[in-house]
Amino acid sequence: MIQRPNLEKLRDIAKSLSFSMSDEDLAFFLKDMQGPLESYEAIAALPDFLPQVKYPRTPGYWPSATANPLNAWYVRTEIRGASGGKLAGRTVAIKDNVAVAGVPMMNGSSALEGYVPDVDATVVTRLLDAGATITGKSQCEYYCLSGGSHTGAQGPVRNPHKPGHSAAGSSSGSAALVANGDVDLAIGGDQGGSIRTPASYCGIVGMKPTWGLVPYTGAMPIELTLDHLGPMTRSVADNALMLDVIAGPDGLDPRQNALAEARRYSEALDQGCKGLRIGILNEGFGHANSESDVDESVRSVADHFRRLGAEVRDVSVPMHRLGPKIWLVIAYEGATEQMTKGNGHGFNWKGLYVTSMVQAHAAWRLRADELSDSVKATMLLGEYMIRAGGGRYYAKAQNLARQLRAEYDKAFDEVDILLMPTTPLKAPPLPPKDAPRELGMQRATEKHGEHIPVRCDGPSGVADPLCDERRLARRDDAGRPAVRGNDTLPRSACLRGIDRLADAFRPMIGRKTFFVEEGESQ
Repeated sequence: MIQRPNLEKLRDIAKSLSFSMSDEDLAFFLKDMQGPLESYEAIAALPDFLPQVKYPRTPGYWPSATANPLNAWYVRTEIRGASGGKLAGRTVAIKDNVAVAGVPMMNGSSALEGYVPDVDATVVTRLLDAGATITGKSQCEYYCLSGGSHTGAQGPVRNPHKPGHSAAGSSSGSAALVANGDVDLAIGGDQGGSIRTPASYCGIVGMKPTWGLVPYTGAMPIELTLDHLGPMTRSVADNALMLDVIAGPDGLDPRQNALAEARRYSEALDQGCKGLRIGILNEGFGHANSESDVDESVRSVADHFRRLGAEVRDVSVPMHRLGPKIWLVIAYEGATEQMTKGNGHGFNWKGLYVTSMVQAHAAWRLRADELSDSVKATMLLGEYMIRAGGGRYYAKAQNLARQLRAEYDKAFDEVDILLMPTTPLKAPPLPPKDAPRELGMQRATEKHGEHIPVRCDGPSGVADPLCDERRLARRDDAGRPAVRGNDTLPRSACLRGIDRLADAFRPMIGRKTFFVEEGESQ
């Protein structure tokens, strides 16, 4: 039985909606709503319509500090998938913003602690169907709203190559576990660099696929137009193979559209770099917080591509430097409305709503003071600007994101890839426990300044430990650059050559990362 509102409750609601109502008005509407409330009671009494959970599992356990030296695991479990498939014998960690039925999910937050999902995310089912074994959930930043690796409620995630330093975030645990050899593969999530920056700092390959290519179904949303899930691996070949498995529509995610057509990415691995047109993006370098050795490393690697047969030249996209500002407006207002006020899933879209997640996440209001500073900062500014602008700043930023995409499209008439640093700086030290709040906020946001792993225009991006961020424009069946869709590495051809270069650059881990955009998996 749904609890009926009384006159005082209705008065509070009316006031929040800017209505001035007398007791007579309130009594009228209170009586009128009794019939419609019966529909709510009928819906409440029905069983939910959720996907089937296919593979047996146990809830797992929390590893000891000794068994979890990087603090990269949230919970350990073992879920064995199909007996055969592309990923048979491979172990996978799932970022803890992604639902795994029967296994605790915290999303880096004390406010969600205790929640256990009742469904598997689509990517989880696809990995298991391909024969993978899921060995646990990886730590992430608080509500995934930080580019550091220190805001999660379970404590900081340590960089596997230099444990006192940041692993970056928010997919910090996934990156650290892959880099440390604890798992073969991992799922990460990315709204503003959260796959690519941890891949950069930890020296692995991280792919933010084109928006909508990989279904986000069953993951905790932040902002529908920015949400991505993607593969994190030690090699380009594994990244392509993993993308083969998880890409393609599931019919349940409104982010997916007719353009999000999956391809056989691993089939491109035997091609070469000859004829690939690489553009060194001028605006990707020389920012206020850029470290000179990072910029120099990325520029110097272009010579290696030349020797592999690629054509390399400088290109310019002046609007590129506005990208983070456009992204920030979309992210702050969008996340405030959807992730917090909308309890994660929000309204007005068709697909799978994980109702247990909506209900559990709604309880953040009871523990709001525990939210991290980066979450509070997003909510406070987001709500202020929603009230001050009535939504027009968000709307304008979305329009400008389309313009930004058009400017990149022009560049892709001339080149196939844009090469730039994933992050402007090397992995900094983790803030100590007694650090001033200002340092904690700086570590959470310093990678998202004027550089761009923050992309709000839709294409894919890859961070690879050898050079750095670049965009791989797709090619259509006629061989023309096709930058408007999902992804297929332009000439994914160059993947194997890139992998060899990655090995050569392992000693330079954390200094640069290679970012494929608008292409396939790296």
